Amino acid sequence: MNTTFLVLGSLNAFLAVALGAFGAHGLKAKLSADKLQVYQTGVQYHSMHALGLLLVGMLAGGLEADSLLNAAGWILQIGIVLFSGSLYALSITGIRKLGAITPIGGVCFLAAWVLIGLAAWQG
Repeated sequence: MNTTFLVLGSLNAFLAVALGAFGAHGLKAKLSADKLQVYQTGVQYHSMHALGLLLVGMLAGGLEADSLLNAAGWILQIGIVLFSGSLYALSITGIRKLGAITPIGGVCFLAAWVLIGLAAWQG
């Protein structure tokens, strides 16, 4: 097990729930339906990839490809910041240029999942 990724996963899961509740209750009356949907997409991907961090934390140490898992964990964390963070900021501020960051976070998510699969394949 890797406690760093277990802690990061837990922290991100907590933040995803807290930010989701904030969006549902605190932002519902302040954001348009479109912006609220963008915000909720950030929460959805944040939650999903927080679980990915927990998975990496649990798998680490049990597979020989620990370096792949370590890279995957950090890339997942970067993806959460870039993808979900940019969607949160975009929806709240309305600065559309922030949307250019979102796909970079999405590519991080894709790369991390490939690395997790490779680590599992290598055992």
